[in-house]
Amino acid sequence: MSKAEYDAFLAQCPSRQLLDRITDKWVALVLAALRSDGSHRFGADCAGDPRPRRYSELFRTLPGVSQKMLTQTLRALERDGLITRTVEPTVPVTVTYELTDLGFSLHEMIRGLKSWAETHMDDVLANRAAYDTRVG
Repeated sequence: MSKAEYDAFLAQCPSRQLLDRITDKWVALVLAALRSDGSHRFGADCAGDPRPRRYSELFRTLPGVSQKMLTQTLRALERDGLITRTVEPTVPVTVTYELTDLGFSLHEMIRGLKSWAETHMDDVLANRAAYDTRVG
């Protein structure tokens, strides 16, 4: 399939699989965390300089993710060329993850989605409550 032929509306299109991958919440949060300064204070937008992050840093940054899910997510992102994994021969071995240029280009969009969700959460909660009152 050539680039011009990709159409995510078609069930067998590989771009649909990629869209499924990049809209996963853990993928979005890992990509955001790899660009973050790590502070995560209220209002932070993950706009820090990109830097390598160790597995343990990512795990602490993402409460609720299991070790298995984080490992699977990192492997999938590496396979897709969105991050690189670097093993440093220290004792114990140090493994770091970093955005590639391709991953950074996706991060810019993910950051916008994250920001939108944080900015509009009160509106969504109010709409949910109004809907539940009408329907419930």
